[in-house]
Amino acid sequence: MDLTNPVIQLCMDGTRAEFEHRIEDARVLYQQAWDARTDDYEACIAAHYVARFQDSAEESLRWDQLALEHADAVKDERVKDFYPSLYLSLGRSYELVENPSEAQRYYDLAAELGVVHQPD
Repeated sequence: MDLTNPVIQLCMDGTRAEFEHRIEDARVLYQQAWDARTDDYEACIAAHYVARFQDSAEESLRWDQLALEHADAVKDERVKDFYPSLYLSLGRSYELVENPSEAQRYYDLAAELGVVHQPD
């Protein structure tokens, strides 16, 4: 991962804001990352983080789906290690919209890649 990439830097700054409980700052930084995207790789990462702070479960799911679509469009290995996180996020979003079968499908996909879902 190229830590000098502006989109990745914005997401890292957003994550730092999140951990510091500056949620509105995190939301703004993630949106800035989305606005700064230049390719599917950057769009995948930014959408994954934008999904975290939506006003509804349906909107979070939409952003998680968008992140996966962009990941699937990347034609190289840069997103390979990102898939488990994408699948876990999709699983959680499907739980929140009360679709347990789709949630389990994505949790199973993450598990196939070595990351097992740990329920809250």
